[in-house]
Amino acid sequence: MSEIVDLDDVTFAYGDTVAVSDVSLTVEEGEFLGLVGPNGSGKTTLLHLMLGLHEPDAGSVELFGRPVEEFDDGGRIGYVSQKATSRGGAMPVTVRECVTMGRFAHTGRGRLSTADLVSELSGGQRQRAYIARALASDADLLALDEPTVGVDAESRDAFYALLDELNDEGITVILIEHDIGVVTDRANRIACVNTKLYHHGDTESFVESDALVEAYGTTGQVVHHHH
Repeated sequence: MSEIVDLDDVTFAYGDTVAVSDVSLTVEEGEFLGLVGPNGSGKTTLLHLMLGLHEPDAGSVELFGRPVEEFDDGGRIGYVSQKATSRGGAMPVTVRECVTMGRFAHTGRGRLSTADLVSELSGGQRQRAYIARALASDADLLALDEPTVGVDAESRDAFYALLDELNDEGITVILIEHDIGVVTDRANRIACVNTKLYHHGDTESFVESDALVEAYGTTGQVVHHHH
């Protein structure tokens, strides 16, 4: 089984504020990795480092076996940003064009029919369009940063059911989700961070560990959701 992402002693700071400190972890092909931690813990920054959207101040990152700064095959990655909905208003494209962006690497450009503009959709509708774009890419890696914010419960459940199916088919998934119960129900590996890495291992060992309390600095428990 090949390594999709490999971080070795990675550190990153915004000015004097350290967001990620000495983090080492590997994501294997076919894994479903949940990234958890409190607000402001560096989860999104860590994901950006994995994808080459930030350059580490120290340490190294490899993506699909290559130094991330040399990786140029974006068609292998489907990415839904935490702020996708807030940027939608600046995108004068149709829903179909948005989704078809995920197919360009495979089919090239083609004529598209008229559909609702992404900028005119509600936040939840817009997020579903961005999710569809990521899923349409036939990616080897899906990187999802709180992808269901603003999405109704029924669509959320359908999305996670589809994500399970895609992972079962061998697609690697990295998911940031504030609902820890959703993560532990879906993911088979957990990375718990708050600037530094408090846990990286299988989901069962995470649930049985004190990593959640240590990272959040408070007593908490994992709530499982049954659909």
